[in-house]
Parts: sequence; C-alpha cells; structure tokens
Amino acid sequence: MSEADTENTEAPRDFIREVVHGDVQAGLTESVVTRFPPEPNGHLHIGHAKSMCLNFGIADEFGGRCHLRFDDTNPAKEEHEYIESIQDDVRWLGFDWGEHLYFASGHFETLYAWAEHLIGAGKAYVDDLSAEEIRAHRGTLTEAGRDSPHRDRPPDENLELFRRMRAGEFEDGARVLRAKIDMASGNINMRDPVLYRILRAPHPRTGEDWCIYPTYDFAHGQSDAIEGVTHSLCTLEFEDHRPLYDWLIDNLAVPSRPRQYEFSRLNLTHTVLSKRRLVELVDGGHVRGWDDPRMPTLSGLRRRGFPAAAIRDFAGRIGVTKSDSVVEVALLEHCARDLLNRTAPRRMAVLDPLKVVIENYPQGEAEELEAVNNPEDAAAGTRSVPFSREIYIERQDFMEDPPKKFFRLAPGREVRLRYAFFITCTGVVKDAAGDVVELRCTYDPETRGGNAPDGRKVKATLHWVSGAHAVSAEVRLYDHLFTEAEPGGDLGAALNPGSLTVLDDCRLEPALADTAAGETVQFERLGYFCPDADSGPGKLVFNRTVALRDTWAKVKAKGGAKA
Repeated sequence: MSEADTENTEAPRDFIREVVHGDVQAGLTESVVTRFPPEPNGHLHIGHAKSMCLNFGIADEFGGRCHLRFDDTNPAKEEHEYIESIQDDVRWLGFDWGEHLYFASGHFETLYAWAEHLIGAGKAYVDDLSAEEIRAHRGTLTEAGRDSPHRDRPPDENLELFRRMRAGEFEDGARVLRAKIDMASGNINMRDPVLYRILRAPHPRTGEDWCIYPTYDFAHGQSDAIEGVTHSLCTLEFEDHRPLYDWLIDNLAVPSRPRQYEFSRLNLTHTVLSKRRLVELVDGGHVRGWDDPRMPTLSGLRRRGFPAAAIRDFAGRIGVTKSDSVVEVALLEHCARDLLNRTAPRRMAVLDPLKVVIENYPQGEAEELEAVNNPEDAAAGTRSVPFSREIYIERQDFMEDPPKKFFRLAPGREVRLRYAFFITCTGVVKDAAGDVVELRCTYDPETRGGNAPDGRKVKATLHWVSGAHAVSAEVRLYDHLFTEAEPGGDLGAALNPGSLTVLDDCRLEPALADTAAGETVQFERLGYFCPDADSGPGKLVFNRTVALRDTWAKVKAKGGAKA
C-alpha cells in the first residue's frame, strides 16, 4: 500500500469507511481484503449492486482487493446457470476479482475437519431432534430454550455419529450437528445453532461427493478466515448473527481473524428485492424470466438498457447507513436519465404512426438532412436522415379540433419538422368509421433545416420519419411492476396490469436498424430505448429504458426527496 493510501487523506464518506480507515490507521489491517459473497440460487438484483459497489469500492479505495466467493452450501437451490450469470453481472457492473474467485464448497474438507474439532472439544453434538422439534425447543424472545435430550452425548459418540452422517448412513433430516453454546442466551442465534445437516442433492461443483452440508452461519465466517478477508461487510439482518460469527472464529484454529460489520440493505419502491419473492414472480409466470426488463435484477436492468455506470452512481447516491429506509425508484431512473442525456445518441422514431403526405414535395424524390447526434456532446457530430414526400408523425401530435393550449399540428396550422421544414396541414383523410388515417400538408422549401428566412416563428417542433425509408419495429414500454410503492404479501394482487405495453407497428429512422446490442439511444421527445435480445433477422425490437420526464428531479425540487 502506498504512503498516500496509508494516509487516506480523503475523508471517509460513511461509517463503514470510517471503520476501515480507523483499522488501517491503528495498524490492525495491513492490507484491506473484502469479499462479495452471493449464493448461486438466483440472479443478482439492484440490492446486490449496492453491496458489490461497497465491497469492491472499499477494496479499491484502500489499495486492497475484493474476492468473489460463492456461498454454495445449499445444492437443492443452486445451479451452474446462476454461477455464470453472477460472474457476468459482476463484470458488467465494472468490477474484477482477478485471481480471487472462491467457492465455499472449495473449503468443505477444512470445514468438516473444524466441525470434528468442535466435537472433540465438547462444543458440538449430533442431535436426533427433527427440525420442528428443534424450533420448539429453541424458545422465544422472552422465553429461554430447552436442552435437547441428546445435548450431553459424549464426544466419542458424537464423532462416530457425525462420521456416519458423512458416510450417508442416515436419511435426510434424521440428524444434525449443533454447536453447544447456550440455550438460555438472549440471542436466539446462540441457542445451539445447527452447523451441518444431511441433504442428498447433487452439488453444482462437488457432484455427489457430499451428503452433509454446512449451514451458511458455519461456512461463511470460516471461509472469510481461510481467504484472509479482513472486513466482512453484511446487511443488517446478519447483525444478530455476529456473536455466532465471532464464537466460531474464537473456537477454531482459523488462519486469520476477519471482522464483521453490518449496513442497511436496499429497499426500493414499486418492486421487491427478496430473492424468495423474485423466485415467486419467475416461477408464477408473472414475468418472462430473471432477465425480464421489469425485474430489479441486474440482468433485467441490463436488458432494459440501464447503463452500469448509472447503477454505480445510484449506489453512491443512496450511501451506506445503519438504518433501514425505502428509496424511490425514481432516483434510479434519474441516474440513468442523467447519464444517458450526456452520452446517448439521438434518433427519431414514431411509436403510433400517422401518415402525412406533403403534396407539394416532388413525387419519387428524397433528400438527406443533417441531424445532431447529441446536443450535449459536440464531439458526437451529426448524421444524415432521409426526407421524402410521405412521412410519419405521432398520432398524438395532431388534433382536428384542438383545445386552446394545444400547439401541435391541426388543420390550417404550421409547425416545424425537426431538422427539416415547416409544414402546414391542408386536409384530413378519414376511414369509414370517421377516424383520421392520413393528413395532407404542404411544406415551405425555404425553411430547410427548420428555420424561416423571414423570421416567422412556430410554436411546435415535431419528430418524424420518412415513410419510404423507415424501418418497422416492435417497441415495448415498461412501467413499475407493482402499483403499490411497498408491495405486501400477495404479489399477484399488487401487480401492475400496465407494466408492459407492446407497440407492434412503430416506424424508426433507418440508422436505428444498426444500433448495437447493449447501446441505449434517445428516441427524440419520447425517451431512452435499447435493442432487445428478441431482435433478429427481419425483426427489430426495442425496450424503453426510461421516459424523458424526470419525476425525481421534480420531487427533489419540491423538497420531498427520500433516500
């Protein structure tokens, strides 16, 4: 670590960084080592991004390293697919674990040996009680637990039974290994917690080598110690587990002593961030999978077009605290919008097309007009967009009998076509049902580029696409997955029926056909969009990332921002 790193002249930004800074200054930590320890039983979500940014961020700021470790101790719910998707998500978010990729399953032999050590020291025993009986014996917050009748088995008998558990002699659930601590402890987690259970399920990495598996509480802290982790950063639900974390470290010959610290988990409005609830959404068919763009998973946000940098910005803005709070999803959207406004190329697209025939434009002719790629970035340059006699505009940009404050196109009214010309509506064509299906207009060729030489002004500028050159596309508009800010127990009842709107007759400027996978662009006046994975030969599909309207900025301006 450099002298500058040791001094750490930048003031810590939160209490976790203060702790790490203090440990470094006091010489308790020579090199900071953190870890990001997901369980491979689902895809990562935005809450994991907060933890990821904290762990990798602290390691980087203090000149240390961050490990990626899979806490793969429950093979009944774990799959290779999740291991691969998690690594993809960590890389996409911009983090690199280098050579420090670990699995709790890689420590199984060491963990087993340590369990035998606890048994030999009289600090663990094999219990024949069922899971229900163990819960009944554990007591309540106001009532002490009761000893198991098997608690005082001699170490030799416990060791024999534990080895027979490993050998597969007993049925699943028939016996468990428990720590022998204190059944009267005020902390229920210290009332002889289970350390190992029998579970016959093929493991993604060890196959059928094991039929007993350590619990998370037993594997987690010891894996930290094996890997040399100095600061084990967990969310607040593990605060009550810290005494057990420390007890196990104190009673085992671990090679290092990590320290656990807790911070508040992320709660986000209009969604759920419990993996169990996300599984419920996927398995219940309420969404199209883990990467559905309505999901708060990183794969879903990536598919929807959220930039990784915007998610990192979001994690930085919400900060790290010890108290739980609910963050407005509008802040996440604001972070994406703020970044994309500066970086996203502009393009024109019409989602609800209304045909316009410019009667005084020569038939069969077309011309190229210059359009700005990004007004926030002069280096982005310009592009050419084709213009012809027939164009499409948004249906909502025309009204036959407009109210007083409607300034867009109407019979007899002149408006500007962005980057193109002034046009005036001269006629309306309707179908048998009386619906408007086509407009007749004239254009002023002297207004090329959107400005009138005589200085006359118009009150509206419309986006458009050339009918002869437009590419057809399906566009998917997403809204909040839930109508309620904080969905309750019945997720089905809280689902937003308008969370997905599919528009299958959209017309896009031809440049959008070449939009790269993973690139998010702005459809002028409409929002930010990206190509979907469903796109293919002859089929163009775009997802809306966020609309242009920034509700967070308005909330913040009124002094009502929540974080």
